[in-house]
This record gives sequence, structure tokens and C-alpha cells, in this order.
Amino acid sequence: MTATITAEQVRQLREMTGAGMMECKKALSETAGDLEKAIDSLRKAGIAKAATRADRAASQGRVDTYIHDNRIGVLIEVNCETDFVARTDDFKNLCKDLAMQAAAANAQYTRREDVPAERIAREKDIYAAQLANEGKPAAMLEKILEGKINKFYAEVCLMEQMFIKDDKKSIDTLVKETSMKTGENIVVRRFVRFVLGAE
Repeated sequence: MTATITAEQVRQLREMTGAGMMECKKALSETAGDLEKAIDSLRKAGIAKAATRADRAASQGRVDTYIHDNRIGVLIEVNCETDFVARTDDFKNLCKDLAMQAAAANAQYTRREDVPAERIAREKDIYAAQLANEGKPAAMLEKILEGKINKFYAEVCLMEQMFIKDDKKSIDTLVKETSMKTGENIVVRRFVRFVLGAE
């Protein structure tokens, strides 16, 4: 028996994923109305579509800003392929959301590749010392250490943080969803975060 898909379910899925109405309806039908599975299905499709664009040059875009309470400010550069997409509301909203995210969630790097090797080595040393003090079995240490380093990346790297407006999706997913909507490769190039009084 096929699950009945309601207009409300389709609307909710569209809001959560930014996917088209027919794509949402199809994903809900294929997953018997299971919202979480439908999101996963669309994400997989979206990521696949976005990945095919990743090798296309993104030399247009916007430099955007976000200032919070005159105390924290972010300047961010986000690139796309054409000036046309750079002027769309979808792209402008993405830039604003990314700047706000970098300010609110204290992002320090754009992606994990930007984190200096010495910073990673220092974090690993700290975590290893903590684990040694906790008396964890040696066989488990490497796996636990890897998990802690991934958690560290998710805290300090903008692309790996969970979106402050929707904690069920990462910033990487948010960018890929906008890429899917606009049909262009989108690259978060760089950002600078200023905090009043900080060195």
C-alpha cells in the first residue's frame, strides 16, 4: 500500500531542502512519507548534482558583511560562475547566512584543509593527554582521537559547522543546496572575523 503524501509534507520538505516540488513529492513517495529518509535521498541527489559542477570555474560572486551588535563583524567572499547568479536572492541570502554563521558560531577557518598542521598537532597532543588520564584502552585510542579531531573540525571550520538556522544540516550541505537551486558551482572562498577589542 502506497503512503498518501500530503501537500503539507511536500511544503515542509521543500522548506528544509530547497528542492523543487516534484523532487520533494518523488522523494516522499519513494520513502513512504518518511521525512528524514526523504531529506537524505534529496541530499544524496543534490550532492551528486553539486559535485558535477565543482570543477567549473567560480570567478564571479559577492563580498558580503554581517555585523552583530557593533561588536563582531564578518567580511566574506563567496564565488559563483556568473554575475547573473550573484545577483539572485538565493545567492544573496546564502552570503548573508554564511556571514552570520561565521560571526555567531565563531568559525576560525573556512575548511579543514585551512587549519595549520601545528594547530592539529597541538589539539592531538591535548586530546591524547586527556585520554591517557582517563585510562582508555590503547586499542581504542586512535579511533577516539580521530572522533575528537573530527569534532574539533566541526566546531572551528565554517563548512563543517551545523547551520545556526537549521541544526539538521551542515554549512557544506547548505552551499550544495544553493548550488543545486542556481545550477552553478558555488565556492566559499574566504572570510575574516573581527571582534571588538581582540588582538
